[in-house]
Amino acid sequence: MKVFFSLFFARGVCLATDCLVMAVAYLTSFILRFEFREPFWGWKQVAVSFVIVCVVQVLCLFLWGCYRLIWRFTGIADVPRFLGGIVTATVVLILLRFAFPELYWLRPPYSITFFNSFLVTGALLAVRLLARGVQEGSFVWTVFPGGVRHVLLVGAGVEGDLIVRELRRQTPRDRVPVGFLDDDPAKLNASILGVRVLGTIAQLPEVVRKRKVDEVIVSMTCAPRTVIRNVVKLCEQARIPARIVPGYYELIQGRATVSQVRSIDITDLLGREEQAVDGSGAIALLNRKIVLVTGAGGSIGSEIARQVLRAGPSLLLLVERSEFALYEIARELRSFNSSVPFISVLADIADETRMTALLAAYKPNLIIHAAAYKHVPLMEENPTEALKNNVLATRALGELALAHNVDRFVLISTDKAVRPISVMGASKRLCEIVLQDLNRRGKTHFSAVRFGNVLGSSGSVVPLFAEQIRLGGPVTVTHPDMKRYFMTISEAVSLVLEAAAIAVGGEVFVLDMGTPVRIVTLAEEMISLYGLRPYIDIPIVFTGVRPGEKLFEELDVSEKAAFKTGHARIFKGRFNEIPGEKVEEILSVCKRLAVDGGMEISGELQRLLRNEADGNAAVPAKQESTS
Repeated sequence: MKVFFSLFFARGVCLATDCLVMAVAYLTSFILRFEFREPFWGWKQVAVSFVIVCVVQVLCLFLWGCYRLIWRFTGIADVPRFLGGIVTATVVLILLRFAFPELYWLRPPYSITFFNSFLVTGALLAVRLLARGVQEGSFVWTVFPGGVRHVLLVGAGVEGDLIVRELRRQTPRDRVPVGFLDDDPAKLNASILGVRVLGTIAQLPEVVRKRKVDEVIVSMTCAPRTVIRNVVKLCEQARIPARIVPGYYELIQGRATVSQVRSIDITDLLGREEQAVDGSGAIALLNRKIVLVTGAGGSIGSEIARQVLRAGPSLLLLVERSEFALYEIARELRSFNSSVPFISVLADIADETRMTALLAAYKPNLIIHAAAYKHVPLMEENPTEALKNNVLATRALGELALAHNVDRFVLISTDKAVRPISVMGASKRLCEIVLQDLNRRGKTHFSAVRFGNVLGSSGSVVPLFAEQIRLGGPVTVTHPDMKRYFMTISEAVSLVLEAAAIAVGGEVFVLDMGTPVRIVTLAEEMISLYGLRPYIDIPIVFTGVRPGEKLFEELDVSEKAAFKTGHARIFKGRFNEIPGEKVEEILSVCKRLAVDGGMEISGELQRLLRNEADGNAAVPAKQESTS
């Protein structure tokens, strides 16, 4: 009852306001038409005729749905409703005048009817826009106790418009946009929702000082990393924080709110410019298929699960042995409200009985194998586990894929498999060799995709540095010259799926990772992002290269080491095939080491493992380009 009364009162206030606006517009029409003199039939008859006009106009606005609109959200898209309502009302009033010519004093003249139509349309829209402006603070900013934070926006575009609107919708309204910065000269001194473009990005420190800015927001979803780096550098000089809007998908899905405007992080600064992947190949590969993802709770596996879900498979199987990791990715996928069914499978891929039952029950069309041990120093300390989980379990899963007629099997590999000096890298190269051997033995198309480090993945250097900075340092870097390739998780997975779509079997694909980044540079920039000074506020300590680590990872996509494919950033590595008997010999050594190798593996066996793991890398193979 209370809700009904509240709704009735709100609609009543809206209707009363409109009637008042119509009365003022109608009276104004007569005053202007008769030049401030009383019409010859008198003001009393004018008032009576207004009742008829008002009733007709209100009824027509009701018919056009104008009273279902909420005032504070009225915008350009709603204008046709009001135009339709008033035009309909005008037509009805003219027809009434034709139908009852003898009652001329109850209806306005034609000139008044048309003149009033223009005035009342403009007035109704103006009142609603005024109410919206007041509600959103477009005209007056309320000063709350303690004042408001002055916000400077970088990028006067669609995203900037959304952020200004969102800032004005906030309750309490504790931030006010003072202006935009944009390098487009055509936008200088222009304004968006009353917020002016004050200058270029290079003028940021000057504008911050003059306008007493407290915070800078990069209001561009696809800002080049060079621009973000420049903004961060200028904000450091001005001693104010820099933040950034959510990504493109959040904006188009209507989830861009000020609370989601986040701090700029290292993923916004590092690596080459992230490029959108077409995705048509992945959709064709995955749509209406049964897809099984191993290691689905890990950093890579969970992103694979997200992107596979968006492609519309008929069923998604999430295989993960960590209960908590599986729970987390399942909970996240449920929050998407997707119509795609998925099943959470708590299982170890090394459990052959469990995996056999799983493949027999669901008959997946595609297996994406992301489950692996990946931490280089830990695998140096536990080489037998690397062999069991990375090599032998992969071999067993591949044989099950053959036995159950799985159409495709894709392995997530690594740049550390190139001429490996670590147990982890050697184990991943062995996985590639094993799958190439399996590819010759049946109809399943086996392939692997190599790429470098992904930013923010579990166990990677970025979360480690973040924790060290929060604890006050020092930040530990193994060597001042150490470099690594970096790519965002979403981009890496998109390219993995595109590579899987073009695979015909036996390929080891290599992703173009751009230019490698010095780890010490990464550490310096992360410290700066926390508003601290490298080497002064937070020390950087060099600890020395650890066992199994290289100073420079190799990911060669040059013509001598790789073929081009139909995709500009996906290459196919050149490898000679290793005979099946040699592969079986390597596997027998791995099995023996996994059983009785203990904590250490003899130098001779390590050399055998590592040499065989990459004995034919970068040697021209008898293959042709798939381009």
